[in-house]
Amino acid sequence: MDTGRMASPQSSRMASPQSSRMAGPQSSRMASPQSSRMASPQSSRMASPQSSKMASPQSSRMATPQSSRIATPQSSRMATPQSSRHSSSVSSSPMSRMHSLQVDSVQRWMEDLRHMTEVECMCVLQAKPIGVEEDTQGELIVATGDHVARNNLQTLLRRALVVSTELGKMFQRLEKGRWQRVHSTAVRANCHVRSLVHEYSTARNTPAEMQKYEKSLLEKCMELTTITERCLHTEDEFFLKSMREAIHEILTDVSDSFSHMIDMALANEIQILIRQIESSDSVYTIGSAISNLLSLTQDGPQLCRIIAKEGAVVALFKICRQDCFSDLYAHALRTVASICCVEEGINQLEKVDGILCLADILTDGNSAEAARAEAAAVVAQITSPHHTSTQHLGSFLESMQDIVTALIKLCESASCGEVFLLASAALANITFFDSMACEILLQLNAIHILLQSCKDRQRVDTPYSKDQVVTILANLSVLEQSSSEVLQEKGIERLLQLLGEKPSSSSPSEGAACERVQQKAAVTLARLSRDPDVAQTAIQLQAVPRLIELCRSPAERNNSDSVLVACLAALRRLAAGCPDSIEAADHQQLIKPRLVDSFLLCSNMEESFV
Repeated sequence: MDTGRMASPQSSRMASPQSSRMAGPQSSRMASPQSSRMASPQSSRMASPQSSKMASPQSSRMATPQSSRIATPQSSRMATPQSSRHSSSVSSSPMSRMHSLQVDSVQRWMEDLRHMTEVECMCVLQAKPIGVEEDTQGELIVATGDHVARNNLQTLLRRALVVSTELGKMFQRLEKGRWQRVHSTAVRANCHVRSLVHEYSTARNTPAEMQKYEKSLLEKCMELTTITERCLHTEDEFFLKSMREAIHEILTDVSDSFSHMIDMALANEIQILIRQIESSDSVYTIGSAISNLLSLTQDGPQLCRIIAKEGAVVALFKICRQDCFSDLYAHALRTVASICCVEEGINQLEKVDGILCLADILTDGNSAEAARAEAAAVVAQITSPHHTSTQHLGSFLESMQDIVTALIKLCESASCGEVFLLASAALANITFFDSMACEILLQLNAIHILLQSCKDRQRVDTPYSKDQVVTILANLSVLEQSSSEVLQEKGIERLLQLLGEKPSSSSPSEGAACERVQQKAAVTLARLSRDPDVAQTAIQLQAVPRLIELCRSPAERNNSDSVLVACLAALRRLAAGCPDSIEAADHQQLIKPRLVDSFLLCSNMEESFV
């Protein structure tokens, strides 16, 4: 079953636990009610000290509309209903008085405390952080010195998480009709938003357009607080149903506005970092700014899009074209690779002829191995089959000969497993979209280099690296001339070893990598077995019993259907050339029926069947 090109390999570092920097990230935006960008252990109820400028109309001391609810029968200074021991409502009976103190007052105090907030209590809570970390969620700490941008960005993200978490809670509580909780959450969200806006504006001179959004957002938050409070004073189901729809609409509007405002704030911070890269002559300053950008790329594709749109890729390639910053090449290219997980990053790379710059670094014998490895990472990222847009590949083809040559040399000379992984991942991706790359690799003796590398544990040390190697071999096996080279290098023995690849830990990603290795090894064997010499060699090396074991034993293939299909195809290819190599019972179940029938039979087998 030789079905053209295989499923795409994992692009560079995505599958590797050694590095998460090219993880596509999959996350939604912070302002989405259900999503969160950062996992902080801090309490989401913590509010930062309110500025006097941010006080709401209800109270000059607090930025919370709850102050209007404090005028209860209780004392304005204490949360107990027994505000005066001289109250005329206290019974003269000692037992009734004790009962009132021990039951009524405490019970009422506990119930009221869940839904009301005293000004004095809030002042104390706001002044003392609940968490153990210095940088709590509820505070925006304005840093000084070289780490201003990083601290501003990180605290901005943390505060945005707090707000998005509160908004998410409101959506959930609104659906359940928990009106007390809806209102109290609206109050907290209002406080957090006002605090964030005020303190960020104090730290930065925000653009006029952003100030407009800030003002609109604050008005909507106040409207949300006001409308949720109205629902506390009625039990009319028809009214509450209509209010639920109105609140949901306002809440959605607040979420969208908050998301847009945070995007603008992040863009403002990113512009500061990019200006540092473009205007500074200090290696330390530029390196610090690049580190901040790299850390931001780990927060998801949406942030990568903002970074790309603000021109970070252009600024980073300017660094890579200046000899005086050669020590920063690897750092800059690593950041470029992370940004290029989104189409906007690749488009920016193409506009500045980034592929030509990558080719220059890869082919320059004086370039450090780290720089060439990171250039390979960028190549792996932009050639990943996962990208829907392939317009940039036209310009890539012009430099493909030089890039492929440099990459296979890097595989041969790699000093460690990570360098080999990046170079081989780039080659694996390249072999998918143009057969000319496979022909170039055969001319460069790639089969010998790759199979020899598999014997070196310093270079090929994980299933992820083996995945890239067997992907390249599978795509090379499409060419007829590859069979003789594989036989010459004893590649069939290596493929049979790869069929037995097992994870060394319980890591799901490692298990998935082992499945891909087994599947692609079987596909490669099936393709190469078109050559009678290859088929005969595979049978002599006991390939058939191993393939049958993988088909019949779900545990051997980690219950993978893709491995099962590939092994059935390889068995049928070998049986076609050497029918006597398959026993009658196995032939009756695995060869004679239609492929789908054999698949259903094997996929439904219990472990005890073997």
